[in-house]
Amino acid sequence: MERPALSGTIRVRFFARYAELVGRAEAAVAVSLPATVGDVVRRVREQLPGARAIPERPLAAVNLHHAKLDASVGDGDEVALLPPIAGG
Repeated sequence: MERPALSGTIRVRFFARYAELVGRAEAAVAVSLPATVGDVVRRVREQLPGARAIPERPLAAVNLHHAKLDASVGDGDEVALLPPIAGG
């Protein structure tokens, strides 16, 4: 007997240029669980207007800790997408 697919809601926060691209500072994104940061990024790029301009492999953090795209995320987690930092 197959188990029904679980889904979760991830809070995605956008900073600097990424917030400008999508026109908001945060969004709630539904993903099938288990999921990774990469899954969240793909969903954001598919669903939000302007988000296609966000790179496929942006810098990211999960619950305030830097994370790679293969890091696991769960229902209620926060994923922050961070543009590259330019120094001066």
